[in-house]
Amino acid sequence: MRQQFNEMLKTAMKAGDRRRVDTLRLVNAAIKDRDIAARGEGKTVSDEDIIALLGKMVKSRQESMDIYDKNGRPELAQTEREEIAIISEFLPKQMSEEDVSAAIKAAIAETGATSLKDMGKVVGALKAKYAGQFDVARASGMVKGLLAG
Repeated sequence: MRQQFNEMLKTAMKAGDRRRVDTLRLVNAAIKDRDIAARGEGKTVSDEDIIALLGKMVKSRQESMDIYDKNGRPELAQTEREEIAIISEFLPKQMSEEDVSAAIKAAIAETGATSLKDMGKVVGALKAKYAGQFDVARASGMVKGLLAG
């Protein structure tokens, strides 16, 4: 993934796409920060870690965008939208509502979950199998509904 970011950065620089260059530089800086933190713990940063990092970056920008929209700052909100679009290109395709529901039912069956006490096992299995492909908070609510019902 790192090589892909660097190639995209070079392409954006040659094309003169300022927003893309700035966003890709932010992504590279965040990855380097994660590398430094991981090195201190004696670990390495995997592609899954990078995907999780990108997901956090998108979520942060969505929150900022909402705040800018609420406070009448459309130009800043548009900047956040553009950065979200660029970062999202590197994230796995998001699962549809139906796919998430089917994955949850399969995870419940695989883990043998029968009550709300088993919710952590189900969500853990989903995260392991479908990392970055769905909204964990929304899926947790669906898991809770199925296990409680």
